[in-house]
Amino acid sequence: MSGSDSGPVTGEGTRAVRAGLPEPVKNEPTLPGPVFAAHFHLPGEVSGPYAYGRDENPTWTHLERAIGELEAPGEDVETLVFASGLAAVSAVLFSQLRAGDAVVLPSDGYQVLPLVRAQLEAYGIEVRTAATAGDAQLDVLDGAKLLLIESPCNPGLDVCDIRRLAVEAHARGALVVVDNTLATPLGQRPLALGADFSVASGTKQLTGHGDVLLGYVCGRDAQAMAAVRRWRKIIGAIAGPMEAWLAHRSLATLDLRVDRQNATALVLAEALGGRPEVTGLRYPGLPDDPAHKIASQQMRRYGSVVSFTLPTRARADRFLESLRLVDDATSFGGVRSTAERRRRWGGDDVPEGFIRLSVGAEDPDDLVADVLRALDESGQ
Repeated sequence: MSGSDSGPVTGEGTRAVRAGLPEPVKNEPTLPGPVFAAHFHLPGEVSGPYAYGRDENPTWTHLERAIGELEAPGEDVETLVFASGLAAVSAVLFSQLRAGDAVVLPSDGYQVLPLVRAQLEAYGIEVRTAATAGDAQLDVLDGAKLLLIESPCNPGLDVCDIRRLAVEAHARGALVVVDNTLATPLGQRPLALGADFSVASGTKQLTGHGDVLLGYVCGRDAQAMAAVRRWRKIIGAIAGPMEAWLAHRSLATLDLRVDRQNATALVLAEALGGRPEVTGLRYPGLPDDPAHKIASQQMRRYGSVVSFTLPTRARADRFLESLRLVDDATSFGGVRSTAERRRRWGGDDVPEGFIRLSVGAEDPDDLVADVLRALDESGQ
């Protein structure tokens, strides 16, 4: 749906609170409740926006407008919501690529991407990979139809110069897709940086409560988005109306949550930097982080995720067991802090003691004290 904003220019907090809301109607709720409908009344010829529940739903419409207003304020963009972030990413890849095409994927991105690669190759699509740091994708971009960027990448938190890569990719005839999950639209706007598509898992910080699976694709080009919409119709990877409504409700606090979580993440990263047992500390907001220079040029906020490595797998496991305010769980971006030893999944090229910690909305002093205490106890 359109992300056009005909009202006055507003701050991000105001926009997040009001994004996608319908015009007020007397005695009706500000945000209409979820519409549970497999079909709609449709006498005579097919007309109007709503006919069958796999194609459109009024609850999706409000959410799609809201996300579009956050991803590209004041612009005409189209947003489509999906059942998950991976459904959104897959929709772009499989709707835009054909047998014989070449695609560039990050070698250090989300751990399910190798499964996506195998399926692309099974369809006769050439898959090339390159690391995120240093704009390494440029070395394998010639002749590619599409470039998928994940910046910051998950879980290593490297970044690349999205503007530069977009210019180079377009010069070589390639589409550019940016996975914006770690940054959120309040941290980074890929379309403004030159991307053709911004995709994300709304499961993470966008909705922020760990109770919704959701994804979305946002883009300007009507023909390209029509292909994505067709793919959603064919595959049926649609968001439920309750999930869409919960996601829209959660957007109202996005600015508050992101500000708190980002500020605390920086404080925690600084505290971890003083610990001798911590190596490989990464947070783009740290001035001495390898990603900081580029991140500061294209990001407005640096995210809620901090990563670091403890000496051994056993030490990492003891650390996680000692935490009281941080849940040992996967995913990130929620109001409750989470952490995990990423190698337990087997898909990430990281050390056995690598920890991905997602900072929640707890009081900063409490969270930092809990993490430092857990480090002390796990070393005994």
